[in-house]
Amino acid sequence: MSGTFTAIVKQEAGWWIGWIEEVSGVNCQEASREALMASLREALLDAIDLNRQDALRAAGANFVEEAIAV
Repeated sequence: MSGTFTAIVKQEAGWWIGWIEEVSGVNCQEASREALMASLREALLDAIDLNRQDALRAAGANFVEEAIAV
């Protein structure tokens, strides 16, 4: 998987909080910015993998995968 995504990051009440702008539901909270960025990367990879698995299950058989750029 390759691509660039946008992390929205802020520090609040001693915690670092972040969201991935392009993927709903990918958000994390950590004690340090570095840990937050690592957690966001992991959560993003997990979300993309789960979405891919869901799409493949929904497609069933006889489908074609096509690359799409926006």
